[in-house]
Order: sequence, then C-alpha cells, then structure tokens
Amino acid sequence: MSYAPQIRVPATYMRGGTSKGMFFRLDDLPEKARNPGPERDRLLLRVIGSPDPYQKHTDGMGGATSSTSKTVILSKSTQENHDVDYLFGQVAIDKPVIDWSGNCGNLTAAVGAFAINSGYVPQDRIPENGTAVVRIWQANIRKTIIANVPITNGEVQETGDFELDGVTFPAAEVQVEFMDPADAEGSMFPTGNLVDELDVPGIGTLQATMINAGIPTVFINAEAVGYSGTELQDAINSDPEALAMFETIRAHGAVKMGLIETIDDAVARQHTPKVAFVAPPAGYTASSGKEIAASDIDVLVRALSMGKLHHAMMGTAAVAIAIAAAIPGTLVNLAAGGGDRTSVTFGHPSGTLQVGAEAKEVEGQWVATKAVMSRSARILMEGWVRVPED
Repeated sequence: MSYAPQIRVPATYMRGGTSKGMFFRLDDLPEKARNPGPERDRLLLRVIGSPDPYQKHTDGMGGATSSTSKTVILSKSTQENHDVDYLFGQVAIDKPVIDWSGNCGNLTAAVGAFAINSGYVPQDRIPENGTAVVRIWQANIRKTIIANVPITNGEVQETGDFELDGVTFPAAEVQVEFMDPADAEGSMFPTGNLVDELDVPGIGTLQATMINAGIPTVFINAEAVGYSGTELQDAINSDPEALAMFETIRAHGAVKMGLIETIDDAVARQHTPKVAFVAPPAGYTASSGKEIAASDIDVLVRALSMGKLHHAMMGTAAVAIAIAAAIPGTLVNLAAGGGDRTSVTFGHPSGTLQVGAEAKEVEGQWVATKAVMSRSARILMEGWVRVPED
C-alpha cells in the first residue's frame, strides 16, 4: 500500500493582540488552494488540525480555542491606495467548518508587520526609524484598516514596553484604525432600532442592541440572563446549559439581524454574530490576578466567540463595543452611564481595554466613522507547515 507524502507550505505563525494564527502569502499556497472553495478549506483545516473530536488540536497548529484557531491569507492589494489584501478564516475546532464571514481585529495588528516583511509595502514608505503606515484592505468585510507599525533601524519593531491585558509579555505598540467600521450594506442597526425586544424560545424576551460595526454583535444585559458581568471564563465555559443558552440567543439574534434565514443556519455561521453581555462598572479580580476597580472602567463586557466565553476581548467586538458606547440609548451606552462619549474603557476577563470611537447621526441614521485601539504583534515562528498531500 502506498501513502501520500507530506507537502511543505511556506507559513508564518504570528501573535496579533490576544490571538494567534497561521499567516500565508496567497502565492505560496498550493495552486488548488489559491481560490476560495473546498480545496482551500481542506488545506487550512488540516493545517489547524480540525475537525478534532478531542478538541485539543494535537495533530495541527491550532490551539484548541477560538483565539488560536485562525488563518490569514495575504496578497498584494487589488484595491487602489491599499498595500495588502487581508482575508481571514476562523476555523471551528470540532467541525469541518471555516467561517469567512468576518474579520479578526486582533490579528489585524500582525497584518501590518507581515505586509512589510513580505515586501507588500514600498520601501520608500518605510522610515529608518519611526512609524510605517500600512493600508490594509479587509477582504471579508470590504473595509479599510490602517496599521501604524513601529520601525527601528529600518525593520519592524516587535519588542517594547506596551502591555496588553490578555497577553503575557510586553511588546511594541501597534495602533490600528478601523475606518468606516459599519457594514457597507444596510443600516448599522439592521432592525432600525437601538434596542429591540428579542424573543428567544425557552429563555424569554430580552432587550438587545444588535449592531453591525467591527463585527455583527448582539448585546444583552448581564442581569437579564442571571450574570453580573464580572464572570471569568470558567463560570461560563464549564456550564453546558449556559453555553447552550448563549448559542440560542446568538442564533435568534442572527435571524433578527438578517444574517441567516433560519435558526439551523447558525451552525455553519459560527464566527458571526458575536453575543455579549454588559453591566455597569463593578470591581473584580481578572484572570491574571490583577484587581480591577469599578473606577478603572466605564462598563463591564463579556463576549462569546465560537461558542465559548473569550479569555479577553475580540478586536472586532471591541470596535462594536466602542461604537455602541458612543451612541446614546444603546444597552452598552446605558450600562456605561449614558450620554455622549468618544472613547470607552471596558472590563473583560483578562483586564481592561480602551477604544476610541467616532459616530454621528446623518439623516436619522447612525454612522460609524472610525474606531481606534492599540494592540501588539510578534512573529512566533516562520518556515514551512507540513500537511499530508491528500
């Protein structure tokens, strides 16, 4: 009996923000995987090690969490005045599914560095010392993102003293600007309301703010589902009934937002929308042991990603939080004390995060113009990833 050999695919393993994933240049992929479709999905699933019924990713590069089961494909931009096209795939752990419906805001911080190292940014735009501005076209959601990448002695600076809650070691600060972060198709509030009554069978009628900015997100009040907003991962992720409840809320929110047609469609669209619960400020102990005082934050937010409570906060969900907080009357804004604001500091399981946001009302419709946050990024390994040829 003959067996297929392994093939080598050039790849870079990178951390961006509180996530990490496998980065590929489009031209380095096997020819059959250079276009969207089953061949590409099969390759990337095998790289990550999914589907894995043991949910460990022992036979792949994934980390068995939503934050570490990610893939990125980059290419020279097809868009005018952009440097690189960035395509993101969120890989399910125990299912043969890659969700291409949204962006990863955390890994965006690594895209800028990868683009520079790959030669996608002209050399004359890279200072000897200073900041290189990388113009990213986010191909999943068709939006512009600007990454401000620090440069030292003509090379990307990765080490530094910037600390990000949810990341163990300090690194260089990368400021990321999400331009016009709301969905280009339709209203930022798909239902037309800042707050809706969301009917969820078996759970009840919940107030919900459903927003499409950064990433489609369903916000509910923590107290409405029996939580305080200070919970850490284990309080949710060790409770199958809680996870099932949040997935049911997410699925019904997805239908209400017009993202899927039926509840059953939610299985194939796990990356979006996100579901998050909010509460007014309160003190708590973060997962690192750091004490967070109520006075340190404006609002508490806990968000689920790929069916589990996130250990910190997804970058795109942070954009949704900031935009919703900037709009008077949303559940996020009300939990933060109401009123107008141009930035928000929220508490998450690993600590705190500040995000700036700009939103304005135009002819009765709210429009998000920009969201800004700081992240960091670092190359963890580079070379080749191997997968069976078949």
